[in-house]
This record gives sequence, C-alpha cells and structure tokens, in this order.
Amino acid sequence: EQIMEDGFVRATAYKAALARKDTLVRRDLELDALVEIMEAKRFITCHSYVQSEINMLMKLAERHGFTVNTFTHILEGYKVADKMAQHGAGASTFSDWWAYKYEVIEAIPFNAALLTQMGVVTAINSDDAEMARRLNQEAAKAVKYGNLSEEEAWKLVTINPARLLHIDDRVGSIKKGKDADLVLWSDRPLSIYARAEMTFVDGMLLYDLEADQQLQREIAEEKARLTAAIIEAKKKGAKVAPVVIREEPEYECETVFDFVGE
Repeated sequence: EQIMEDGFVRATAYKAALARKDTLVRRDLELDALVEIMEAKRFITCHSYVQSEINMLMKLAERHGFTVNTFTHILEGYKVADKMAQHGAGASTFSDWWAYKYEVIEAIPFNAALLTQMGVVTAINSDDAEMARRLNQEAAKAVKYGNLSEEEAWKLVTINPARLLHIDDRVGSIKKGKDADLVLWSDRPLSIYARAEMTFVDGMLLYDLEADQQLQREIAEEKARLTAAIIEAKKKGAKVAPVVIREEPEYECETVFDFVGE
C-alpha cells in the first residue's frame, strides 16, 4: 500500500509542477501514467483476491480522486460487494475456482451472483485457455450458484465485459450501429448442448459448422487417398522416408531453466 501511496503522492506533485508555466519539469513516463489514472484517462484493472487488499485500493483511490475500474479474480468480492458498488468498481471473477492456494480459501461459487445482485458490473473470466473457449458454460454456473436469470448470467460474458473495457458502444450486445460480431447457437447459449453453428466478425462469416463438417470429410478422404497411394508405392518397392514424430515441449516455470546459457 505504501509503495502505491508514495507513487500517487509523487504524481500529484508532478501534475502540479507541470501546471506551472514558470517551471521546467523532467518528463517521467511512470508518473505520466499515474496522472492519467487520476484524470480518468487510463483505467485500472487490478489483480486481487482478498477483501483487505480490495478495501485498501479503493480507499487509496478515493484519497487520490479516482475510481478503480475493475478488480480481476476478486474471489472475496462478495464480502465487500456493497463497498464496491458504492465506489463504482467492476468485477471480473472466476465462476467456481477456490481452495487452490491460500488467498482463495474463502472463495465461493456464489461470488458472481452476489456481486451482480449488489449492483456491481460483473464479468466471468478464466486464466485457462481451454476454459476461456467455454465461458458460456462458466456463466451458466451463476444460474445454479446464485439463482441468476439466464439473461443476467449471459450478460456476465457479453455486455458486462464490454462495459468494463469501455467498448460497449461497439460490442457486447446486438444493436444497430455496433460491430456485427455474432455467434449463432444451436441451443440456448448457456446450455452444455449448445454448439456454435456460425460465427461472424465484422459481419463476415468466419465459421460455418456445416461447411466445416464438409471440409473435414474432404480432408479425411484426401488423407485416405494419399495413405493408400503410399502403401501401394511401398509394396512396389518405392523408397519411403522413415516416420519422424516431433513433439512440441510444453514450457513451464521449471523448464525455462533448460534454455539458460543457450
């Protein structure tokens, strides 16, 4: 807290110095960014977990005259949802992750619903690339855990994230004049049985389920034809290259040291 407090105190003095025409001030990019935050030209998305750090940053922000735009993860947001609503902060949280490290021990799956019910603009996010492909199902959990309506739950992954990113004038809902970024589903979007049938970006069709299935059939047929040709050529004595299987390594924190010194 003290490090951030010191930063904004310095930024306040820096801003005042810049305003004086009789003073030469050395440009400081770090303080420029903090001044932009205080002037609501730059928006904070803050990584957070427990109520103490959430409260701390909101109080610090209020002392320096700005609003925290979004608390990300915020798994104890339900404890301070009323204060967040009063402050004007939004929330981007996991649907039901908890107890995987100390600071999330008191996380609950009702978090997104409780934040929403307290008037906090709330979105569902994921750090996992695979789960991020299925945020519609993650949002559906707020119906089970918190009894949100399907419409409210759907907003957790559509208009609410757009509002938190300040791009809701372009995306997040279907409205004349907005970007035509659309998905046509085979079922209610929150259903585990829903499949994306068509995807449009800027009004252009980029994915069509039927066309993709036809393409997969054509690829399978071509693969079978080539495989048969290779087998036939081998039977006739043609030389064939040995099969080389290349496996791409999955890099993690522990494997990064394999490259030290290379």
